[in-house]
Amino acid sequence: MNILESIRIALRSLSANKLRSSLTMLGIIIGVAAVIALMGVGRGAQAAIDSQINSMGTNLLFVSPGSTSQGGVRTAQGSAETLTYEDAQALADPQNAPAVAAVAPEMDSFGQVVYEGNNVNTRILGVTPEYQSVRNYPVSEGDFITQPNVQGDSSVAVIGANVAAELFTNGQDPVGQAIRINNIPFRVIGVLQAKGGGGFGNADDQILVPITTAMVRLERNRSAAGNTVSMISVQVTSASQMNAATQQIGDILRQRHHILYQDDFTIRSQADLLSSANQITGILTLFLGGVAGISLLVGGIGIMNIMLVSVTERTREIGIRKAVGATRQNILSQFLTEATILSVLGGLIGVALGVGIAKLISGVQMGTSTLTPVVGADSILLATLFSMAVGLFFGIYPAFRAAMLNPIDALHYE
Repeated sequence: MNILESIRIALRSLSANKLRSSLTMLGIIIGVAAVIALMGVGRGAQAAIDSQINSMGTNLLFVSPGSTSQGGVRTAQGSAETLTYEDAQALADPQNAPAVAAVAPEMDSFGQVVYEGNNVNTRILGVTPEYQSVRNYPVSEGDFITQPNVQGDSSVAVIGANVAAELFTNGQDPVGQAIRINNIPFRVIGVLQAKGGGGFGNADDQILVPITTAMVRLERNRSAAGNTVSMISVQVTSASQMNAATQQIGDILRQRHHILYQDDFTIRSQADLLSSANQITGILTLFLGGVAGISLLVGGIGIMNIMLVSVTERTREIGIRKAVGATRQNILSQFLTEATILSVLGGLIGVALGVGIAKLISGVQMGTSTLTPVVGADSILLATLFSMAVGLFFGIYPAFRAAMLNPIDALHYE
């Protein structure tokens, strides 16, 4: 018996019990659809985070404070107030660090922003003019913070797109309007272009003010070494100079902080951030795929169950086939073909359903982020091959049981 004949007989046998065959395939359909849809969600999250990290700018290094030890207990990384505005100014000197192209320190805090009857609690960043180019923050209208604003401790603000939408609900032009941040009046001089949210917060839900204004009017964070900052973003002259810039930055900060042994700062690159983010989202995608894969195993058990029932129902048929010359190989391949057809058909329908679900949930808002699943050809191929493997694996025992039936006992079976 050739393979085409086995397929023809298998299709005729399965079509004789359409409802039972459909219910058997349902487990495979749900499993494959779940694998494709959930892996698409995981990959979509990974793509969104990668896009957001890359949108920060190019050739970036991020210098953040280290940790401190109090009473023998070390605090969390980034909790120490070890970086200062003066450190950033030293890094910006080309004589100190020739591999550094630009430096953008920032002071991070939260505050209540009020305009007329509207108010919002959002992130407040004290920045310098270099922040716009280093971190890729273009404005959609108005102007960005300038050096005279920093030198004069000006009460001006550049607001994010979402903040503008929440504060100015009547269609007013935000530029030139007066708002209050923590009950201190500020004048809006610009609105940032919308960038969207992701795994590192929403870039549109923040307000930028001159860093000196944040120091004097909002934060007043000062240590013995100078005015403390939350982070220093450093743009390197070229990708090939990343290691040289890291070394130069480390040397300058160690000299300024009088460090002999353990650094009180951390330097990370975009590649480090991407690697960490991809590792997390990769684990998430694998977990989601594993959870969905359980449905495929359940579907496989359903195939085994139905095939065992089919063997019992067709015992006399098996006996007659053996009596007229069918070999154990023929019987084995016949039942394996039926199990494989069930799993493959279920897998193909599941692929179509999974892609449809991914398209259906694309664009759904999840907090500040938009869900955009990414369905790749490899995930479709993997789900299809896995469903076929499940059908073969769970069809082996029923097929082997049918092949091992004694023809005389089978012919006497009622």
